[in-house]
Amino acid sequence: MADDGRRQGLCTLEVTRRIVLAAGAGTAAAGLLPLSDRAEAQHTGARAETGRTLKISASVNGEPVTVEFDSRASLLDMLRERLGLTGTKKGCDHGQCGACTVHVDGRPVVSCLTFAAKVDGHEVTTIEGLATGQDLHPMQQAFIDNDALQCGYCTPGQIMSAVACVTAGRATDPDAIREFMSGNICRCGAYVGIVAAIEQAAQVMEG
Repeated sequence: MADDGRRQGLCTLEVTRRIVLAAGAGTAAAGLLPLSDRAEAQHTGARAETGRTLKISASVNGEPVTVEFDSRASLLDMLRERLGLTGTKKGCDHGQCGACTVHVDGRPVVSCLTFAAKVDGHEVTTIEGLATGQDLHPMQQAFIDNDALQCGYCTPGQIMSAVACVTAGRATDPDAIREFMSGNICRCGAYVGIVAAIEQAAQVMEG
């Protein structure tokens, strides 16, 4: 009887490993799908929602998408869990660190505090949508040139806010840049490089 119990335990362990490997392969494959297909695939495989669901249509990084999700979901969770756009990071989840910053109709918002339902009919841009093919956005390149990152976790949000800083005409001097960027926290302390990167990118973006 003891041997049978051990064999059953080993069998259960083997099945669990297979499930994990299959799930990992499915996640990797989903990343290759278009946004609309990714949204459908992730919704089909998701756990049953407990709240009322909504369906919205929006433009995400220039691509039209239609997504169905729990009406209580945040824009951050919709981007990461439904569309697989994991460049936008979940930091504090309280709107205090800026790691989840994206643009809605060109304006920066903290996506963790923005209901996904609010972007119905609007344009959303994430860090994945800044580059043009293999060509980095001037702000992305400036962050690299000025070592404006260390661990990199806050960098997507920093870059999205930095782009908004320039387009809003607020990159006029270091003090103005610091004030605009005050909602984005870098726990590694790369602030000097961040200001320098914004100053460099502003010359290209405004030139």
